[in-house]
Amino acid sequence: MEITNIKIKKFATDSKMKAIASITFDCFAIHDVKVIENNDKIFVAMPNKRLKDGTFKDVAHPINFETRQYIESKVIDAYNEAPLEEVE
Repeated sequence: MEITNIKIKKFATDSKMKAIASITFDCFAIHDVKVIENNDKIFVAMPNKRLKDGTFKDVAHPINFETRQYIESKVIDAYNEAPLEEVE
């Protein structure tokens, strides 16, 4: 499965969440992927939902390390190339 498109909505903000991404594979799409900066490191957080106990659980995620690395590297590359969104 190959990534065929990544859309990034990059924010000019001081918060840890720097962008939201939508990833399209050749046969599947994932929306609401977060680009987070923490301790000067950028990483990707998969879409999740809050459980009744206040914790979060991913609703879509890679099932192995290699796939996670592939997705994260492609999303971070797209994030680094994306312009900031205009704030109205």
